[in-house]
Amino acid sequence: MGSAIRLGVNVDHVATIREARGTTYPDPVEAASSAIGAGADGITVHLREDRRHIQERDVQLLCKNLKVPLNLEMAGTQAMVEFALQVRPKKCCIVPEKRQELTTEGGLDVCRGSSILRPICAKLADSGIEVSLFIDPLVEQIEAAVELGVPVIELHTGTYAEAKGTEAQSNELIKLFAASKFATEAHLQVNAGHGLNYENVTRILSIPNLEELNIGHSIVARAMSAGIAQAVREMKNILRKSDS
Repeated sequence: MGSAIRLGVNVDHVATIREARGTTYPDPVEAASSAIGAGADGITVHLREDRRHIQERDVQLLCKNLKVPLNLEMAGTQAMVEFALQVRPKKCCIVPEKRQELTTEGGLDVCRGSSILRPICAKLADSGIEVSLFIDPLVEQIEAAVELGVPVIELHTGTYAEAKGTEAQSNELIKLFAASKFATEAHLQVNAGHGLNYENVTRILSIPNLEELNIGHSIVARAMSAGIAQAVREMKNILRKSDS
């Protein structure tokens, strides 16, 4: 019997609703507290360059008040590194970012970006922050992550989530299986996330050595009808089945 997969709840889209009207509510910090009360093992936020949802103050309050780790998703820029070093989240996940995209469209190209990523990862790690890289399930990207010395990768599950039909989804799942196995053999911790919901997450749970899933949009969407606490409990119950 193994350990249940941890759930990191992304509260970005609570802030999306707030920013749509420029109000002070709904509050992603309050939502994070409710999620933790319902069993969330961590909280994830993405502070984007255009500040379309999460704001600096949200991150500052979360770093100050959370009783579970905060995972700050961030672009690999000097400005974001400086901010992260100021607020000191427990974890930073470096992700690719384009202003025009609706959401993150794929993994980092660590192979081509290693010269830029190396000093960024080193600065964050030297300050005691756990660094992860958000990558596609490709051997060459995992090898590049190993070469940078990061302890954690987060596998991009968006292609799996968007696959149409069982066969296409199965083909993407095979890639995720192979990537997790390769990464584990290289002594990396394997997390995963992007596009996961209450229907497609179950097959993801069979990925070997998977330690954490970061899920946001589907939980926030479910909370619109069920409430954030119930939404998180439902997702945690699915993940606990991996421990049976």
